[in-house]
Amino acid sequence: MITLPPDYAERVYAGVLGKLIGVYLGRPFEQWSHEAIAQRWGEITRYVHADQGVPLVVSDDDITGTFTFIRALIDHPSGASITSREIGQTWLNYIAENRHILWWGGLGQSTEHTAFLRLKDGIEAPRSGSIELNGRAVAEEIGAQIFIDGWAMVAPNQPDLAARLAREAARVSHDGEAVHGAVMLAVMESLAFAESDIDRLLDAGLARIPSDGEIARMIADVRRWHREDGDWRVTLRRIQQHWGYRRYGTGCPMVSNHALIILALLYGAGDFDRSMMIVNTSGYDTDCNSGNLGCLLGLRNGLATFRSGTDWRTPVNDRLLQPAGDGHRGVTDAARVAQELVNIGRKLAGLDPWRPKDGVRYPFALPGATHGFAPSDLCPRAARAEAVEGGLRLTVIDPALRADAEVATFLSPEERKMGNYGTAATPTLYSGQTLRARVSAPASNRGPVQARLMARAYAGEETLDLHESATVEIAPGAGADLEWTVPSSGPWPYARAGVSMTGAAGDGLDLEWMDWSGVPCLALSRPEGAVDQWQRPSVISKMFLQAVDHFGGYPDMPFHIAQNHGRGIAHIGTEEWRDYMVRARLRPTVGRAFGLAARVRGLTRYIALELVEGGTARLVCWNHQPRVLAEVPFPWALREFVDFEIEVRGSQVTGRLNGQALLQADNPGGPESGGVGFVAEVARFEAATLEVIP
Repeated sequence: MITLPPDYAERVYAGVLGKLIGVYLGRPFEQWSHEAIAQRWGEITRYVHADQGVPLVVSDDDITGTFTFIRALIDHPSGASITSREIGQTWLNYIAENRHILWWGGLGQSTEHTAFLRLKDGIEAPRSGSIELNGRAVAEEIGAQIFIDGWAMVAPNQPDLAARLAREAARVSHDGEAVHGAVMLAVMESLAFAESDIDRLLDAGLARIPSDGEIARMIADVRRWHREDGDWRVTLRRIQQHWGYRRYGTGCPMVSNHALIILALLYGAGDFDRSMMIVNTSGYDTDCNSGNLGCLLGLRNGLATFRSGTDWRTPVNDRLLQPAGDGHRGVTDAARVAQELVNIGRKLAGLDPWRPKDGVRYPFALPGATHGFAPSDLCPRAARAEAVEGGLRLTVIDPALRADAEVATFLSPEERKMGNYGTAATPTLYSGQTLRARVSAPASNRGPVQARLMARAYAGEETLDLHESATVEIAPGAGADLEWTVPSSGPWPYARAGVSMTGAAGDGLDLEWMDWSGVPCLALSRPEGAVDQWQRPSVISKMFLQAVDHFGGYPDMPFHIAQNHGRGIAHIGTEEWRDYMVRARLRPTVGRAFGLAARVRGLTRYIALELVEGGTARLVCWNHQPRVLAEVPFPWALREFVDFEIEVRGSQVTGRLNGQALLQADNPGGPESGGVGFVAEVARFEAATLEVIP
């Protein structure tokens, strides 16, 4: 049994926040030179996204890769013994080609894209990222470092484990000095849970990488220059001369950027604001370097690092976009990500999961956590929702106007249009589910307040319609449990959910937790006269996580799916869905295999009911590789509709075609929950309907 730090959850949360703040801070001027940054801003001491006309909260490879690839420890039973091969399988499960997570710069140009292509071609990790296969220039770029923080956060005060996990993870896509840099950071971050002395952190990292390698020699130089120079700008010039980009002649070398992290770590002396200023003003790959250093300092200093100096947390408001193959994590928040990392760490330590407030979705259990809740645009402009101990407080500004706090359950119209690193998500809230919350009224209120649950669904490409529950009156000092079945919104996705109140000016309402559960009643088909909404890039098509070559609709049919090579999937739903039926009416145009999927947990983990060329129907459990559960002859013809239905109940799976239960199987060890979707293998087909029935 491993003893975890008493403030483990708070430290991880601080590390996640530090990562987000660093990435959001450095993103607007990524790969700018120091000279260009200094000329534009002098020093980076604040968020400058508005100066560049870009959003603060964006999807970014540094964030999504970090908090997605770590899920290998959930999806595989190997625990601390996990291998590069298994982490490579996790890449294929969560990365939709040319869609999200990675910079898709091409073979030999983008290291991560190169590694992905190797994995896709059947070359397993670690050879997928090797110098032997990809060459030193490609294999020693920065990506191994930018994805590494999660592996340290699940191994607190366990530097050898952190080093091992980092090495296995880094070697999926990188080799050589890139791996050493990743190990260096992971060891320092692991020890930062208990050790604050920067020299000791550096020494511990150096003890676990080759002493004659470039990373080790560069760090020795920077430490010596730090002692000699006393001015970070002087040391920066030395780094540029001896370890800069010109030495390597590649797009984003690991060693040059790692040097800037060490520079800011030494001259910042543990102070978050000064360290962020130095690492960002120095230039090169600013969001990557700033994100790694921000995470390290968050772990080292805890949440106290954000309680003085610049207010970095309020603008971020815990918000996080994480487009990956499990689409329900596309819109999430720092506190939920931190809780998942904590529970991976607890699992590795042999401990039960941490489930504050009985495991509700939004427990407000971490100090200052907002989970991304904020007043809606239906409130007065001055409305606020402030974190209080154990919850979130709404305050009435005008008795004639509402006060509310809502959280994103899907992409906003603005987020759907973001281009960088491919925003993608599936909704997390659906019609027919039960929305619940616990609220209480401060004793200082002057009278009763009226509280209700709320949700807002798209009613077009840009507008959201408000739906609300019945009102409950709450006296000063009292509380109430609110519960509401979310009404049908037709084919349109819900994008927001929360709590609303009215009362006297100055009165408040505390949201203590919020949750929802249940399999939805979902029925998607083309409404009469709603042709445009079923064509790309409509909000309805964006509800699906798309990992197929074509996914859209036409006037005669709501869904058209095509996969040119290999297998593809387009899916919707969340990992909480367990026992249900999913139905669809499909018509093939051409195809090797096509069908319907249930319990989808990514791009290579699901149960499928498929028709295969030659006249065969089969139930298949995919877990990176296929396992046929049952198979029967079933003649089918091109351009003829077939009604598909999958029922999942516990480990039992039943497949029906045209109303006949033709395939049944017991599938212990298969996915126990997940969403639904369409699968295609070198195929094109149409779907007239898609239904999910509890």
